Amino acid sequence: MPNILLIGNGAREHALAEAIARSEQKPRIFSFMKTNNPGIASLSAKVLLGRYADLEAITGFAVENKIEFAVIGPEDPLNNGVADALSRINIPSVGPTQSLARLETSKSFTRNLVSKYHIPGNPRFRVFKVIDGVEAFLNELEGIVLKPDGLTGGKGVLVQGDHFATPQEALNLCKQILAEGSSLIVEEKFDGEEFSLQCLCDGKTVVGTPLVQDHKRRFDGDKGPNTGGMGSYSLADHSLPFLKPQDLLDGLEITRQVAAALLAETGSLYKGVMYGGFIATKDGVKLLEYNARFGDPEAMNILPLLKTDFVEVCRHIIAGTLDQLKIEFEHKATVCKYVVPKGYGLPSDHPDAASSKAKIEVGHVGKARLYYSSVDQKEDGLYLSASRAIGIVGIADTLAEARKIAEEGVKAIKGPVAYREDIGTDALIQKRVDHLKKIRKD
Repeated sequence: MPNILLIGNGAREHALAEAIARSEQKPRIFSFMKTNNPGIASLSAKVLLGRYADLEAITGFAVENKIEFAVIGPEDPLNNGVADALSRINIPSVGPTQSLARLETSKSFTRNLVSKYHIPGNPRFRVFKVIDGVEAFLNELEGIVLKPDGLTGGKGVLVQGDHFATPQEALNLCKQILAEGSSLIVEEKFDGEEFSLQCLCDGKTVVGTPLVQDHKRRFDGDKGPNTGGMGSYSLADHSLPFLKPQDLLDGLEITRQVAAALLAETGSLYKGVMYGGFIATKDGVKLLEYNARFGDPEAMNILPLLKTDFVEVCRHIIAGTLDQLKIEFEHKATVCKYVVPKGYGLPSDHPDAASSKAKIEVGHVGKARLYYSSVDQKEDGLYLSASRAIGIVGIADTLAEARKIAEEGVKAIKGPVAYREDIGTDALIQKRVDHLKKIRKD
């Protein structure tokens, strides 16, 4: 009965806890969380609440409970060097060191790494620390994307057509970002369809998992502000309907080359998840960004499908022997829908803003899986926060059936909540297929 430390308190970590708990080795889960997630707590032998920057509390909790290894869910503890602190007391982690986590925490590090090692997929880009030269580069680009360097919770990217219209407006935003002390990445905007390729990596071997498409926009029809992700879907064949087989191979090859580049650049093996956000364009697959952990919601699409013992997967990542383990996923379709407060993503003066502190009731979700995210379990019940509340996942042989299961599940959540009805629908997917056909001239 191995003792495993799980760090994180979101729906992604609830899905990780479930995957760990499914192991035939009957592991005991010890959870370190920022806030009390009732789903994770129900699967844990012991819970400690604290800050992800409190390395002393985390390492003390690990020593006290004789932890074999840790699984680090979110980006904040990776950025804080939790894997490094645990390594110093001889407890390995599935999750990269602070230096290797720059793959996510420093967008300029990743762009420069891909450029230095001549890995395909980069846009035209430049990194700026001062405003000199920014205007000239903006005027060279047909479409513009602005990225503050550092962690932005998936919401810091500014895109022409969404957040600003002209190069002059972009220049004003650049001045603001640089005035706040952040480095700035200016890059070309791609036209295409995005997909998430989450890979398991032991530093040398990279193993792909089923492809997922996330939906960032708050409202149906891809309208409204960008969010942390309103939901996602995956197909039984582990691909996506708008992609060619070569697109997956190209995404995998880019990730393999990046893993090799990380080793060459830092001298250290990357052990954890390399989650590539890619976009299929008329010129092939391009790299939008990497995350140094599973996606949220995308973890909820793939972890329930994992047939291989997740504890064994973790051990092979740590030992550097992923090439010796056959990793298998069920051939099922999945649809994840996030239930959020009605005011999620809306201005603080919006009439629905008060929903972020409301009480909710969770009824029977039928065949769906339920993963708690940012909720507050109080003595008198469950309360919303300002962020996403609950992920509901439908799993079935077909996408239509998975969507139906998820749709029934979300209706069991009562209170001032909302969700996107169109995730996994034929109409939305066809829109993506048509878009890519048009730009690729297929």
